[in-house]
Amino acid sequence: MSHLFQTVDTPDGPFTAVAGPSGAVIASGWTDSVTTLLSRVRPENRPGVVVPGTVTAVDAVLAYYDGGPRSVTDVPVELHGTDGQLAGWEALRRIAPGRPLTYTEFAAQLGNPRAVRAAASVCARNPVALFVPCHRVLRADGSLGGFAWGEDVKRRLLDREERTTTV
Repeated sequence: MSHLFQTVDTPDGPFTAVAGPSGAVIASGWTDSVTTLLSRVRPENRPGVVVPGTVTAVDAVLAYYDGGPRSVTDVPVELHGTDGQLAGWEALRRIAPGRPLTYTEFAAQLGNPRAVRAAASVCARNPVALFVPCHRVLRADGSLGGFAWGEDVKRRLLDREERTTTV
């Protein structure tokens, strides 16, 4: 079976998810370019064929934008990385919507509060944006820090999550 991709319109722009035959998401983000998404997957794990189709994870994206911020972390993902990256991506999925952490706090959750650069690298290399919510990590001074899909998208995601979790 082929890998499938599906793009949907969101208030933050087009969002595309690429999923494997099991339905697990291997790449996602705010773009309509499958090539851009697949460049975030390790070369040895990139699928040879990706065709348009229905990706069930998109339902969780639409639910997220309808006010269900927890829906996205229930979506199965297929990740390939170092042991540290895999542990970091799993830890990111446990950050509650509306309760962002600093990079220092995130590093502490990973076992080393001084490893802020390593924690930031885990976020930067996340291939499945939104499903692994790396946007929920901020600089110590409260500023956004980087985000592969643009700081404006990161700000809107955080604002949306704060609104939907305090209602």
